[in-house]
Amino acid sequence: MEKAKNAEEYIAMQRAAIASNPDCGTSHFNLAVGLIGQQKYDEAEKSLFAAIECSPGMAEAYVQLGGLALRRGDMDSCLEYNKKAVKAKPGFSEGHGNIGFVHLQRGEVDEAIQALERATFFNFRFVQAFATLGNAYLMKGDAGKSIENSLKAIKLSPEFAVAHNNLAIAYLETGEYGNAVRHCDLALQYGYEVAPEILKEIDAHR
Repeated sequence: MEKAKNAEEYIAMQRAAIASNPDCGTSHFNLAVGLIGQQKYDEAEKSLFAAIECSPGMAEAYVQLGGLALRRGDMDSCLEYNKKAVKAKPGFSEGHGNIGFVHLQRGEVDEAIQALERATFFNFRFVQAFATLGNAYLMKGDAGKSIENSLKAIKLSPEFAVAHNNLAIAYLETGEYGNAVRHCDLALQYGYEVAPEILKEIDAHR
């Protein structure tokens, strides 16, 4: 209850700030973030549009709109909003990462890799982007690049289960079975549901 009360107070503060200065894009954006936290997505979307109207170069607002579109299952809008984000702020790693994610979901592997490489270039601590790159390179058939990026992910976040799963698969492909077993076990330990066919192949090398 205390958390909800604090969120409501935060939202009330942003509404008051907007009332005193309706042209402040930051206040509209902050209100949207608070509303998203309360799962008031339609109202949040309106606040994000207001933020952009006040501050057309606010890349963060476009990314949040992309997140709301993704929540609705609208991949096209998610992609377009994130493209607007990186146009407004070319070095915005989160926007590039989201673009890569959408392309990967569509099976557009080369486009995904290009966007994710940009994301990690602009933010060398972007764990999710490195892990997603590991997956993208697996889909492309490049186990070496998959291993390289997945290792970067777990160096930054040792318990990142998806990266361990990617490593297990990539090491199976390169014939490094000891490493494959180890990373499969770590993926399971950290809560990842490893595919049954991968578990079966791993078990053959224990």
